[in-house]
Amino acid sequence: MKIRHLLLIAITALLFVSCKESQQVPYMTNIDQIPSAALAAATTQAGDFTIKPGDLLQINVSASNSDAVKPFNKVQYIPTLGTMNTFTMGDNSSVFYLVDDNGNIEFPVLGRLHISGMTKKSLEDYIESLIYPRYLTERPGVECRIQNFRVFCIGEFAHPGVIEATNGRLNLIEAIAMSGDLTLQGRRDNIMLIRTDPNGQRYVKRINLGDANFMTMPEFELQQNDILYVQPNESKARQAWAAPPMVSFGGTILSIAMSLVTFITVLANK
Repeated sequence: MKIRHLLLIAITALLFVSCKESQQVPYMTNIDQIPSAALAAATTQAGDFTIKPGDLLQINVSASNSDAVKPFNKVQYIPTLGTMNTFTMGDNSSVFYLVDDNGNIEFPVLGRLHISGMTKKSLEDYIESLIYPRYLTERPGVECRIQNFRVFCIGEFAHPGVIEATNGRLNLIEAIAMSGDLTLQGRRDNIMLIRTDPNGQRYVKRINLGDANFMTMPEFELQQNDILYVQPNESKARQAWAAPPMVSFGGTILSIAMSLVTFITVLANK
């Protein structure tokens, strides 16, 4: 009866732990309580990344008179193989701007521009203001795209790795979906977001996916080179625990000693 009683207690404890961990799986349990105005305000910030040293940018200036804006576009011509093995100057291809360690780029005609800390939209407006009306009689269009927008997903993701966003924008839900969601062993209440600001300073933000308020946080819209780390839950941590070598050795000796004692006791009772 004692053995049956102990088995019943063990099974009950396992069921309790399993139920406790399964409660962490649902996302955004209070989504209906988030004001629609708060969600709308967060949506307007989407896609406006902040420029940092190391970014690789494509900046194009356009206008109805294409010849007038040519000096403001940094391009190179790609030689293409023509007939009779002769080379001709083919289509032009944009040359990207690398933001240096001081946050500067060298822009045609305008010279050195300090752009670190600017958003995509503010940079476009800034370049437009430098060109018009000083150099052009027509207001130009300026488009900026980031070419090395990457987010690093590590820890308890189904498919951890590097996510590249070719359109220069990515939010937290998109990154989780592209990584195959979190594993059942991943903590959804304490996701760690590590971000580097334009001044090179790193900071950490903790995110609880069970609380839908994370959708209104500035960190919901990811920035280039963000790191997302999902911690393992208690169950996974217990599975990963390994005893130190001396403890394992001591346990082996103890097991052998107990076996010998049992063997001697059995012989003595015969």
